[in-house]
Amino acid sequence: MAEALEEAGSGLTATLKDLFSGAVGGVAQVLIDIVKVRLQTTTNYKGAYDCASQILKNEGASAFYKGTLTPLIGIGACVSVQFGGFNYARRAFEAQNAAKQGKSIADIEAAPQPLSYGQYYSAGAFAGIVNTILSSPIEHIRIRLQTQPHGANRLYAGPLDCISKLSRSPSIPMGLYRGTSVTLLREAQAYGFWFLTFEYLMQNDAKRNNVVRKEIPTWKIALYGGIAGEMLWISSYPFDVIKSKMQTDGLGDKQRYRSMRDAFAQTWKQEGAFGFWRGIGPTLLRAMPVSAGTFAVVELTMRAIS
Repeated sequence: MAEALEEAGSGLTATLKDLFSGAVGGVAQVLIDIVKVRLQTTTNYKGAYDCASQILKNEGASAFYKGTLTPLIGIGACVSVQFGGFNYARRAFEAQNAAKQGKSIADIEAAPQPLSYGQYYSAGAFAGIVNTILSSPIEHIRIRLQTQPHGANRLYAGPLDCISKLSRSPSIPMGLYRGTSVTLLREAQAYGFWFLTFEYLMQNDAKRNNVVRKEIPTWKIALYGGIAGEMLWISSYPFDVIKSKMQTDGLGDKQRYRSMRDAFAQTWKQEGAFGFWRGIGPTLLRAMPVSAGTFAVVELTMRAIS
């Protein structure tokens, strides 16, 4: 009984550490991405530079900060859930692998063994799925604020007004949580590849240089985190495009896309394959420093509190 309580306490402590380090790392992800969203949802711009120039000329510098309050408030929680979910699933896989080998929880903690790459992907996908309940409405609000008309024709006075109107139009599932199905697919695919890529690079570095994980220098952690960020978007970007289209779509009778499948079909018919990759340039440009900073902060925080 005492041993079971000790193991439960150890697991709770580890989870709290994961959540804390993830929240710290989330600060690195609060960046402006209005250019990406505009490119995904309209064909009015020639490219990223033209989009940024027109926004600055017609709406002023403050337009680049549209919709940032919501992710600023929620990003710590989202990244906390991502890393908490990943490490929860990772420990579950470790326990499963240990049981097959006849080992105990104490054996795992004393000498943790790497998972298979399929298990790393699955743990990352689990983290993305868990994160969807937060990321779907947070990103929906941000996108609505980023794409609403400028000036006197604004649809929403701010994040709270946006939440209120989306929740009533026509309902919370069809309004505030619109696009959740494709968000679920994007999150699972994106974070599956995100964590898989980072773990693959970290473990191969440790093996190649015959060092333990804690001895890998910060600049390498940041580099591997940046590469993971590129893989996150390359692997999931078409889902993100469809999500943005659905979350800028009209509501109720003004709805253009009947479903995720219909949004995919219309995009392919009207824009071809290129339509699924609009805005990928600025997305990849910002992905590397954002992901590098996130993994570096999380990894160093975990080292400090472990």
